[in-house]
Amino acid sequence: MTTSKPVTVAVLGLGEAGGAIARDLVAAGAAVRAYDPAVSAPDGTTAAVDEADAVTGADLVLSVNSAQASVDALRAGVAAVGAGLWADLNTASPGTKVRLAEIAGERGVAFADVAIMAPVPGRGLRTPMSASGPGAVEVARILTALGASVEVLDGPAGLAAQRKLLRSVFFKGLAAAVVEALAAGRAAGCENWLRDNIVDELTRADASTVDRLVTGTHQHAVRRAHEMAAATEMLTDLGIDPTISTATHTLLTRLSVTPPGTPSTP
Repeated sequence: MTTSKPVTVAVLGLGEAGGAIARDLVAAGAAVRAYDPAVSAPDGTTAAVDEADAVTGADLVLSVNSAQASVDALRAGVAAVGAGLWADLNTASPGTKVRLAEIAGERGVAFADVAIMAPVPGRGLRTPMSASGPGAVEVARILTALGASVEVLDGPAGLAAQRKLLRSVFFKGLAAAVVEALAAGRAAGCENWLRDNIVDELTRADASTVDRLVTGTHQHAVRRAHEMAAATEMLTDLGIDPTISTATHTLLTRLSVTPPGTPSTP
Protein backbone atom coordinates (compact mmCIF):
# COMPACT_ATOMS: atom_id res chain seq x y z
CA MET A 1 0.00 0.00 0.00
CA THR A 2 1.38 3.39 -0.99
CA THR A 3 0.88 6.62 0.85
CA SER A 4 0.62 9.98 -0.86
CA LYS A 5 3.44 12.43 -0.39
CA PRO A 6 2.47 15.36 1.87
CA VAL A 7 2.19 18.74 0.21
CA THR A 8 5.25 20.92 0.83
CA VAL A 9 4.55 24.52 1.79
CA ALA A 10 7.18 27.21 2.27
CA VAL A 11 6.26 29.94 4.73
CA LEU A 12 8.26 33.16 4.49
CA GLY A 13 7.72 35.32 7.55
CA LEU A 14 7.06 33.78 10.95
CA GLY A 15 5.50 36.65 12.85
CA GLU A 16 2.07 36.54 14.45
CA ALA A 17 0.26 35.50 11.23
CA GLY A 18 2.97 33.46 9.52
CA GLY A 19 3.91 31.57 12.66
CA ALA A 20 0.31 30.59 13.41
CA ILE A 21 -0.32 29.51 9.82
CA ALA A 22 2.92 27.48 9.73
CA ARG A 23 2.00 25.61 12.92
CA ASP A 24 -1.48 24.84 11.61
CA LEU A 25 -0.07 23.60 8.33
CA VAL A 26 2.16 21.17 10.22
CA ALA A 27 -0.83 20.00 12.26
CA ALA A 28 -2.75 19.46 9.01
CA GLY A 29 -0.03 17.14 7.69
CA ALA A 30 1.88 19.48 5.39
CA ALA A 31 5.68 19.46 5.17
CA VAL A 32 6.58 23.05 6.06
CA ARG A 33 9.82 24.79 5.17
CA ALA A 34 10.05 28.01 7.17
CA TYR A 35 12.20 31.12 6.95
CA ASP A 36 12.34 34.40 8.82
CA PRO A 37 15.59 36.30 9.40
CA ALA A 38 14.45 37.36 12.87
CA VAL A 39 12.21 34.54 14.15
CA SER A 40 13.04 30.88 14.82
CA ALA A 41 11.17 28.25 12.83
CA PRO A 42 8.27 26.66 14.75
CA ASP A 43 8.49 23.07 15.98
CA GLY A 44 7.68 20.57 13.28
CA THR A 45 8.90 22.75 10.43
CA THR A 46 12.18 22.61 8.55
CA ALA A 47 14.22 25.76 9.15
CA ALA A 48 15.64 27.32 5.97
CA VAL A 49 18.66 29.60 5.69
CA ASP A 50 17.09 32.05 3.24
CA GLU A 51 14.14 32.51 0.87
CA ALA A 52 15.66 30.45 -1.94
CA ASP A 53 16.38 27.57 0.43
CA ALA A 54 12.86 27.70 1.85
CA VAL A 55 11.04 27.61 -1.49
CA THR A 56 13.18 24.92 -3.13
CA GLY A 57 10.96 21.91 -3.76
CA ALA A 58 7.85 23.62 -2.36
CA ASP A 59 4.47 23.02 -3.97
CA LEU A 60 3.24 26.31 -2.54
CA VAL A 61 4.97 29.39 -1.16
CA LEU A 62 3.16 31.61 1.34
CA SER A 63 4.81 35.02 1.69
CA VAL A 64 3.59 36.38 5.04
CA ASN A 65 6.32 38.85 5.94
CA SER A 66 5.32 42.47 5.24
CA ALA A 67 4.21 44.62 2.33
CA GLN A 68 7.57 46.39 2.44
CA ALA A 69 9.46 43.10 2.17
CA SER A 70 7.18 41.34 -0.30
CA VAL A 71 8.95 42.37 -3.50
CA ASP A 72 12.43 41.62 -2.15
CA ALA A 73 11.25 38.25 -0.82
CA LEU A 74 9.84 37.31 -4.21
CA ARG A 75 12.95 38.41 -6.06
CA ALA A 76 15.12 36.43 -3.62
CA GLY A 77 13.16 33.21 -3.94
CA VAL A 78 11.33 33.10 -7.26
CA ALA A 79 14.19 31.55 -9.22
CA ALA A 80 14.12 28.51 -6.93
CA VAL A 81 10.37 27.95 -6.98
CA GLY A 82 10.37 25.73 -10.04
CA ALA A 83 6.87 24.49 -10.78
CA GLY A 84 5.45 25.71 -7.49
CA LEU A 85 2.96 28.44 -6.73
CA TRP A 86 3.67 31.79 -5.06
CA ALA A 87 0.96 33.28 -2.86
CA ASP A 88 1.46 36.72 -1.33
CA LEU A 89 -0.58 37.15 1.87
CA ASN A 90 0.78 40.55 2.79
CA THR A 91 -1.45 43.60 3.11
CA ALA A 92 -0.09 45.54 0.16
CA SER A 93 -1.67 47.87 -2.38
CA PRO A 94 -3.33 46.41 -5.48
CA GLY A 95 -0.53 47.98 -7.54
CA THR A 96 2.10 46.12 -5.54
CA LYS A 97 0.25 42.83 -6.05
CA VAL A 98 0.13 43.46 -9.81
CA ARG A 99 3.88 44.08 -9.79
CA LEU A 100 4.47 40.87 -7.84
CA ALA A 101 2.38 38.94 -10.36
CA GLU A 102 4.44 40.42 -13.19
CA ILE A 103 7.74 39.41 -11.55
CA ALA A 104 6.47 35.89 -10.91
CA GLY A 105 5.08 35.63 -14.43
CA GLU A 106 8.43 36.58 -15.93
CA ARG A 107 9.84 33.47 -14.23
CA GLY A 108 6.93 31.27 -15.26
CA VAL A 109 5.61 31.03 -11.69
CA ALA A 110 1.86 31.15 -11.06
CA PHE A 111 1.01 33.93 -8.60
CA ALA A 112 -1.93 34.45 -6.29
CA ASP A 113 -2.87 37.62 -4.45
CA VAL A 114 -4.26 36.35 -1.13
CA ALA A 115 -5.98 38.68 1.31
CA ILE A 116 -6.38 37.66 4.95
CA MET A 117 -9.86 38.95 5.77
CA ALA A 118 -9.91 38.70 9.58
CA PRO A 119 -7.45 38.72 12.50
CA VAL A 120 -5.29 35.59 12.50
CA PRO A 121 -4.83 35.05 16.28
CA GLY A 122 -7.22 32.34 17.43
CA ARG A 123 -7.99 31.30 13.85
CA GLY A 124 -4.63 30.55 12.25
CA LEU A 125 -5.03 28.71 8.95
CA ARG A 126 -8.82 28.86 9.36
CA THR A 127 -8.84 32.66 9.01
CA PRO A 128 -11.08 33.58 6.04
CA MET A 129 -9.07 34.49 2.95
CA SER A 130 -9.79 35.77 -0.54
CA ALA A 131 -7.59 35.02 -3.54
CA SER A 132 -7.27 36.38 -7.06
CA GLY A 133 -4.80 36.15 -9.90
CA PRO A 134 -3.62 33.33 -12.18
CA GLY A 135 -2.69 30.96 -9.34
CA ALA A 136 -5.73 31.61 -7.15
CA VAL A 137 -7.72 28.47 -7.98
CA GLU A 138 -4.80 26.11 -7.36
CA VAL A 139 -3.70 27.93 -4.19
CA ALA A 140 -7.26 27.70 -2.89
CA ARG A 141 -7.39 23.98 -3.72
CA ILE A 142 -4.20 23.24 -1.79
CA LEU A 143 -5.05 25.37 1.24
CA THR A 144 -8.68 24.21 1.42
CA ALA A 145 -7.51 20.60 1.51
CA LEU A 146 -5.42 21.54 4.55
CA GLY A 147 -8.36 23.14 6.37
CA ALA A 148 -8.30 26.73 5.17
CA SER A 149 -11.26 28.76 3.94
CA VAL A 150 -10.38 30.55 0.70
CA GLU A 151 -12.81 32.43 -1.53
CA VAL A 152 -11.59 32.65 -5.14
CA LEU A 153 -12.34 35.97 -6.83
CA ASP A 154 -12.64 35.90 -10.60
CA GLY A 155 -10.11 38.55 -11.50
CA PRO A 156 -6.45 39.53 -11.67
CA ALA A 157 -3.90 39.90 -8.91
CA GLY A 158 -4.75 43.03 -6.96
CA LEU A 159 -8.47 42.32 -6.75
CA ALA A 160 -8.23 40.50 -3.42
CA ALA A 161 -6.02 43.26 -2.02
CA GLN A 162 -8.51 45.85 -3.22
CA ARG A 163 -11.40 44.14 -1.43
CA LYS A 164 -9.41 43.92 1.81
CA LEU A 165 -8.29 47.56 1.72
CA LEU A 166 -11.78 48.82 0.94
CA ARG A 167 -12.92 47.03 4.08
CA SER A 168 -9.96 48.53 5.93
CA VAL A 169 -11.07 52.07 5.06
CA PHE A 170 -14.26 51.37 6.97
CA PHE A 171 -13.10 49.12 9.78
CA LYS A 172 -9.76 50.73 10.60
CA GLY A 173 -11.37 54.15 10.29
CA LEU A 174 -14.10 53.08 12.72
CA ALA A 175 -11.50 51.75 15.14
CA ALA A 176 -9.52 54.99 14.95
CA ALA A 177 -12.65 57.04 15.66
CA VAL A 178 -13.47 54.87 18.69
CA VAL A 179 -9.91 55.21 20.03
CA GLU A 180 -9.99 59.00 19.66
CA ALA A 181 -13.46 59.30 21.16
CA LEU A 182 -12.59 57.18 24.21
CA ALA A 183 -9.38 59.15 24.77
CA ALA A 184 -11.45 62.31 24.81
CA GLY A 185 -14.03 60.69 27.08
CA ARG A 186 -11.25 59.72 29.47
CA ALA A 187 -9.93 63.27 29.51
CA ALA A 188 -13.46 64.56 30.14
CA GLY A 189 -14.06 62.08 32.95
CA CYS A 190 -16.87 60.12 31.26
CA GLU A 191 -15.11 57.31 29.39
CA ASN A 192 -17.38 54.55 30.74
CA TRP A 193 -20.52 56.45 29.75
CA LEU A 194 -19.18 56.97 26.24
CA ARG A 195 -18.04 53.35 25.93
CA ASP A 196 -21.56 52.15 26.85
CA ASN A 197 -23.01 54.56 24.28
CA ILE A 198 -20.72 53.21 21.55
CA VAL A 199 -21.54 49.61 22.45
CA ASP A 200 -25.26 50.41 22.30
CA GLU A 201 -24.98 52.01 18.86
CA LEU A 202 -22.96 49.11 17.43
CA THR A 203 -25.30 46.52 18.97
CA ARG A 204 -28.38 48.17 17.46
CA ALA A 205 -26.87 48.38 13.96
CA ASP A 206 -28.76 46.47 11.25
CA ALA A 207 -29.11 46.35 7.47
CA SER A 208 -30.53 49.89 7.38
CA THR A 209 -27.67 51.46 9.32
CA VAL A 210 -25.36 52.05 6.33
CA ASP A 211 -28.12 53.74 4.31
CA ARG A 212 -29.01 55.91 7.29
CA LEU A 213 -25.39 56.92 7.86
CA VAL A 214 -24.74 57.78 4.21
CA THR A 215 -28.05 59.60 3.64
CA GLY A 216 -27.82 61.56 6.88
CA THR A 217 -24.24 62.58 6.25
CA HIS A 218 -25.11 64.10 2.88
CA GLN A 219 -28.41 65.66 3.95
CA HIS A 220 -27.03 67.27 7.11
CA ALA A 221 -23.47 67.99 6.02
CA VAL A 222 -23.64 71.73 6.83
CA ARG A 223 -24.92 71.26 10.38
CA ARG A 224 -22.62 68.33 11.06
CA ALA A 225 -19.59 70.24 9.78
CA HIS A 226 -20.29 72.92 12.39
CA GLU A 227 -20.79 70.21 15.00
CA MET A 228 -17.44 68.62 14.22
CA ALA A 229 -15.73 72.00 14.27
CA ALA A 230 -16.98 72.36 17.83
CA ALA A 231 -15.89 68.79 18.64
CA THR A 232 -12.42 69.48 17.26
CA GLU A 233 -12.14 72.59 19.41
CA MET A 234 -13.29 70.63 22.47
CA LEU A 235 -10.75 67.85 21.94
CA THR A 236 -7.98 70.39 21.58
CA ASP A 237 -9.04 72.00 24.86
CA LEU A 238 -8.99 68.53 26.48
CA GLY A 239 -5.44 67.99 25.27
CA ILE A 240 -6.42 65.33 22.71
CA ASP A 241 -5.07 65.51 19.17
CA PRO A 242 -8.28 65.65 17.06
CA THR A 243 -6.91 63.72 14.07
CA ILE A 244 -10.08 61.83 13.17
CA SER A 245 -12.40 64.65 14.15
CA THR A 246 -10.48 67.07 11.94
CA ALA A 247 -10.66 64.67 9.00
CA THR A 248 -14.41 64.26 9.58
CA HIS A 249 -14.87 68.02 9.63
CA THR A 250 -12.92 68.29 6.38
CA LEU A 251 -15.11 65.69 4.66
CA LEU A 252 -18.35 67.24 5.89
CA THR A 253 -17.24 70.69 4.80
CA ARG A 254 -16.52 69.38 1.29
CA LEU A 255 -19.89 67.61 1.15
CA SER A 256 -21.68 70.77 2.30
CA VAL A 257 -20.58 72.64 -0.85
CA THR A 258 -20.87 69.71 -3.26
CA PRO A 259 -24.06 69.46 -5.32
CA PRO A 260 -26.00 66.22 -4.75
CA GLY A 261 -24.86 63.43 -7.07
CA THR A 262 -21.37 64.85 -7.48
CA PRO A 263 -18.53 62.47 -6.52
CA SER A 264 -17.27 63.49 -3.07
CA THR A 265 -13.67 62.48 -3.61
CA PRO A 266 -11.13 65.32 -3.86
